Amino acid sequence: MPAGVTWPRYLKMLTASLLSMLAGAEVVHRYYRPDLSIPEVPPAPGQLQTRLLGIEGTTGTPLSGTRAAEEERSHPS
Repeated sequence: MPAGVTWPRYLKMLTASLLSMLAGAEVVHRYYRPDLSIPEVPPAPGQLQTRLLGIEGTTGTPLSGTRAAEEERSHPS
């Protein structure tokens, strides 16, 4: 008898915990809706752009897509 309980009770608890885990994973998966699409051709190095707000690039210029980059584009010095 595992964990000091009878086999039928142990199997019921095991089944309930597994079903609970699977149901929780399904709820989270449906709530967050992950993007499961895989592009056919990955972007070339340097073409993939991520948008990080408020962070400057290594050259000291604001990264494209940030508020600072938008302000610089609309009000050039």
